[in-house]
Amino acid sequence: MEATASKNFIDLFAGIGGFRQGLEGNGFSCVFSADNHPHAIKAYAANYGEDPSCDISTLNPASLPDFDIACGGFPCQPFSKAGKGEGFKDQTRGTLFFNLAQILEEKKPEAFIFENVKNIFTHDSGNTIKTIISTLESLGYNVSTAVLNARDFGVPQSRERVFFVGNRAGVDFDFTTLQRTRVESMIDYLDEDKGQFEWLDEAEYTLLPESDRKLQKTGLIFAGYRNKAGRVAGVNPDNLHHSRNHKQPNRIYDARGTHPTFSAQEKSGRYFILHEGRVRRLTIEECYRFMGFPEDFLRIGPKGEDYARIGNSVCVPIITEIGRQLKTTVFTQKGTHDNSSSVLAS
Repeated sequence: MEATASKNFIDLFAGIGGFRQGLEGNGFSCVFSADNHPHAIKAYAANYGEDPSCDISTLNPASLPDFDIACGGFPCQPFSKAGKGEGFKDQTRGTLFFNLAQILEEKKPEAFIFENVKNIFTHDSGNTIKTIISTLESLGYNVSTAVLNARDFGVPQSRERVFFVGNRAGVDFDFTTLQRTRVESMIDYLDEDKGQFEWLDEAEYTLLPESDRKLQKTGLIFAGYRNKAGRVAGVNPDNLHHSRNHKQPNRIYDARGTHPTFSAQEKSGRYFILHEGRVRRLTIEECYRFMGFPEDFLRIGPKGEDYARIGNSVCVPIITEIGRQLKTTVFTQKGTHDNSSSVLAS
């Protein structure tokens, strides 16, 4: 094996640059970025000094600079349980994967890293994932997939996502060799300035007895709930204090465990934790920390948009570790595997 020169990447569906944070940390250089959300564009420009304004659905792949890695989390809402589940039938977001494929077909980068929701594996009885993988393989890529949880990579958030890593060198990317650091508790990641916290009044919530706060396999500890309307359909009247009987924004989790997945739909930042006997809302700083962003990351605009951006981002430490593995495996192989055949319409 022989080391290669520094590699370049493009940051597609860039958001606030979660992929960029992880890849630049490995010495890779960004040569193009793209997003079409107004707030994400402003946040990206503030942090990286460039304007990523671009609609990928109308982008001409031939206009892109040469690059070695394509990365991006193509829109997950069409495949998510939280969305309508229309998949490729969603003509606005569901077909954007094929725009990624057209970029790969035109530019033939050495590798790619894509991310999406776990539900994409079972969407449309498995047909969606088959289409995605077969399309990527038809373009000459060796494709590896895995479901990775953010809490296994140094942050206190139980967040499962599917990662696709492909390369033209014919190398099987081994996700099992990624270095993992499992986090069991939020406590070491919390702010210390109690003056800035938004505490709930005790009359606003109900806590479960200590004996009923069970550590779940996900690392979560359901501790109680805000006294808001719960679910009605399918609720067992003998088990009203079960977490599933309460909508996610009303649930309270013990800081001795991890936090559930942040959502792009949660612009109100209704993430409540029990810590040192009191219930409060997570700060926006803590939310960014729970996703692995650096302390000096600039946030701009309305706080609600900040919550949406972090819920729509990718866990930075996971990308950092995947990038490290790309350097030590795929990019130390001699030669590349070139397959210019295509099944995509021009």
